[in-house]
Formats: sequence, structure tokens, C-alpha cells
Amino acid sequence: MTISTPILFEPLPMERVWGGRRFETLLGKSIPHGVPIGELWEMVDRPEAQSVVHQGPFKGVTLHELWKDYRAGIFGKRHLSNPSPRFPLLIKLLDARERLSVQVHPPASTALKLGGEPKTECWYFLHAASGSMIYAGLKKGVTIESFEAALKSGEVEETLHHAHCKTGESIFIPSGRLHAIGEGLVIVEIQENSDSTYRVFDWNRNGLDGKPRELHIEESMASIDFEDFEPALAPTNTKVIADCPYFLVEKYDLPTPLPIETRDDFAIITCLTGKIECGGVTLMPGGFMLLPTGLEKTVLTPMAEATSLLESHLPASF
Repeated sequence: MTISTPILFEPLPMERVWGGRRFETLLGKSIPHGVPIGELWEMVDRPEAQSVVHQGPFKGVTLHELWKDYRAGIFGKRHLSNPSPRFPLLIKLLDARERLSVQVHPPASTALKLGGEPKTECWYFLHAASGSMIYAGLKKGVTIESFEAALKSGEVEETLHHAHCKTGESIFIPSGRLHAIGEGLVIVEIQENSDSTYRVFDWNRNGLDGKPRELHIEESMASIDFEDFEPALAPTNTKVIADCPYFLVEKYDLPTPLPIETRDDFAIITCLTGKIECGGVTLMPGGFMLLPTGLEKTVLTPMAEATSLLESHLPASF
């Protein structure tokens, strides 16, 4: 199979009570009018949400069909042994106009019995407004008992570790880590293909229907790692954003053209700053493309000063 251009997908906008309009104003993306859009699902293969190829010979084909029917030719023979029936990653952008709920994703050891899916993810801060911060992990000394007391008194924030963040920093969020995204952040999120989130506290606000959003206290308490204290952000000069059994994400500055190796593998490219050209496709900040295995031209060329990108891969097998 000979493929001459990278593959682009149609983003799927997701309405969220905490979302805003910066996909449009900051990144120039088209989103529905009049509603808060908190997420753009850029690459997803789930029963309820499916990425579709935007252009080229596979136009209109879903990501699921590519993974199922063209795996060797697009993703590489090394992934034929991957047991996942669906593409194992979910890649999205987040726009937090308001802070998100305090939440946790279940670890593999408890996900099945809770009826969920494990989810490990990483965040890259594409844009951070002045004073932006995140919550990740617990403050040192917090116990299950003191956290339960804080839930009852409504003082959960006092138990959470928080960190101010800057554009270009990042953090790894393994399943089991209590977390919340603060307002003023636009984030690239790369995660396992899962949509299991247990909301333990939502700052006492109402949802889009005017009613308090559902909480998942029992599931959250079973999922939280109560030995996870005060994790650090990765600085802006970090090259390896995440390296775990589910994905590898690396950051590159691009002062000169960069060849990408796609022999028997693929790569997902995210433009962070500047402008990137590859195989006749141009990416602006917040843009994504899939470089399939065997792509004829796999050189990423900077078309503007201070160009940078993320390159994401799957491991050879789980």
C-alpha cells in the first residue's frame, strides 16, 4: 500500500459546562455557535464517537475501519499483534474556561469490577493564562479519613495538591491520580482509549441543565491512589512528555526539517507553535495528523519561526 499524504481527521466538538470559545479565537478552529465547547476529540475510535478521515483516498473512512481493515498498511505490521479491537488511543484538545470537576480514572486493578475502563493520560499545556493552575495528587499527610471528612464538609480543595502552570509545561496523569484542570488552560491530552471518569467533587456548581452534576463517590474512593502526593510538573524544555506502557509522547523544536521514521510504524504529529508542512499537508497550532507507515515523504518542515511539535506513538505491543 502506497500512501502519498498524511491522514487528517474531522474533530468532534463536545459541549461541556466548563468549556469556552478558545478553539475558535486562539486556534482558528470551527466550532458550533452559542454553546460552550470544552473538548475537541481529534482521534477517537469508540462506539459512541468515531473519527472520520477528512480528505484523500480514505476520505469518509472511520478510524475504526482503518485500525480493523488496514492495520498493517497504515499503522505497521508491528501492531498486528495488538489485541485491542479499537485504536488504543484517544487524543483531544481541552478548553477550560472554568475549572473542571475533581475526578479520578480507575486503575486496571479496579476498573473492571467498577464497570469502567482504566485510563492513563498526559497533559501538555498549549496555552496557559496568567495564574492558571491544576490540581494533581494529594497534599502530603492527607489520608482516606481526612479526605472523607473534607468531602462531608465541602472543603475538598484543602486536601488537593495544586501547581501553577505555564505554556509549554506538561504532566503525566496515571490512573488513580486525583486531578482537576483549572480555568484558563488549553491542553493537548493524549490518553488510553477510555471514557471512564469518576467525579468526586464539582465545586458545588450546576450542570448545563441547571441541576447539580452527578457524583461518583463510591467509585472514586475505590480508585484514588491515597499514596500519591504532590507530583511535579515537567518543565518546558522536557523532551519526553510521557513514556508508559500505553503511549510514548515526545516534544521537538523544529528549527530545521525533521525526518520521521515510519518504517513499519506510524506517528501522530501535533503542531504546538509555528507552522509545519509534510507531504502537502500544513498544520497550524492545535492541528493533528497521522503519518502512516510507508509514507513516501516523512520530513516535517518548519514554515515559521519557533515551530514545535509533539510526536506520539503506540508501544509495539501491550
